[in-house]
Amino acid sequence: MALKTCRVTCRDSRGVCHTVEVTAQTLYEAVAQALLLFRENDWTDDPKRIPAAVVVRIKQPEMEHKVLIRDFENWLESAPRSPAEMTLKTRLRLLLGSRSD
Repeated sequence: MALKTCRVTCRDSRGVCHTVEVTAQTLYEAVAQALLLFRENDWTDDPKRIPAAVVVRIKQPEMEHKVLIRDFENWLESAPRSPAEMTLKTRLRLLLGSRSD
């Protein structure tokens, strides 16, 4: 898959929108990278708070997706359907600092 530039937006507990730009091959890879960046920056009173959803806007062709974080986490923990998906899930778990087993 080709790398795409994505803008990922979420709201903090005060209702303030935060946006980061990442480069990813898949929608969920963009979500994982954004969650990592949001965690690393002081954008909320509670750095452990995870937003309920994020909006991912993919450039060229421009598309927008709203991803519920619980759906992302469920997908990440589900059994992979292919070797490529297994590799992606392992990489994203490592990116987020999760256990890979």
